[in-house]
This record gives sequence, C-alpha cells and structure tokens, in this order.
Amino acid sequence: MSLVSRFFSTPEPDIRDATLADAADLARLHATAFHRGWSGQEFERLLSERAGVGHVVTAGPGGRLLGFVLSHAVPPESEILSIVMDRASRGRGLGARLLGHHLGRLAARGVTASFLEVEAGNAPAIALYRRTGYGEVGRRKGYYEGPDGRTDALVMRRDF
Repeated sequence: MSLVSRFFSTPEPDIRDATLADAADLARLHATAFHRGWSGQEFERLLSERAGVGHVVTAGPGGRLLGFVLSHAVPPESEILSIVMDRASRGRGLGARLLGHHLGRLAARGVTASFLEVEAGNAPAIALYRRTGYGEVGRRKGYYEGPDGRTDALVMRRDF
C-alpha cells in the first residue's frame, strides 16, 4: 500500500455490539430515517434490556456510525425493532453485511425465527430482507403514520 493510498483510503467497515454509549448516535441516525425518531433514552432502555440485541457498523474501528440494527430476542424468536443505514452508506452492501452478522449472533443465542415489520412502500428494504431469507407472512393496514398519511406494514419472517 502506498503512502498516499494509506492516508486517503476508506477504512474497512467495522461491525460490533451496540453499547449504551452509542445511544445518542443511534437516536440521531434513527431520526433521519423515520417520521418519529426514537430518543437516546429510548435506545438506552432498549439496549439495557436483557432481550435487547444491537449491532452497529462504523467507518473503521472507532469511526463514525454508518448503520445499526436492534432486535428484541427471546429465544426461539426475535423481532427486528429497527435497522437504519445512513444515506451515504446505502446500496453498498453494508446493510446486508450488518444484518447477516446480527442474524448470526441471534442464532448463537438460540433464535430460530426472526420477525420484522417494514413499510409496504420501502422497496429497497424489502429487497434486502427477501435476499436474506425473509418472506411476507402478513400485513398490518395503516400501521405507519407518515407525513403523507398512514401506510401498511408488511410482516416478514425468516426461519434459521
């Protein structure tokens, strides 16, 4: 590696467990993706729960937050509560890597089925979930409230 490329290359993304120290950054990123973002205190509470399982992807060890996923896991089932990638990191495969890591950690805890809800019009997220083995098992009419009114949620499941 040349001296120039060492200083100007993008650090390799790092995936690690989410901690209470991440709560404020998680809240800031969450607010960029949802009509009603969760507060730092809400993230602290979720991460403090025994059933709370979260992972983050950063721009290298100790780098800025690029995305996160948070689940509630009570084996043999879990539910993904939220997954967000920052806008600049979308479409690069990082969300799939993060989700794959997260699902592997859930499986190691004894989880055999993962559920999630996704806005019916969120085609990129639905495509990611389908690529990682999720299938639609239900629909909740008018589940999400957004600036343009209420939209449906797809309920999806993935068996391990």
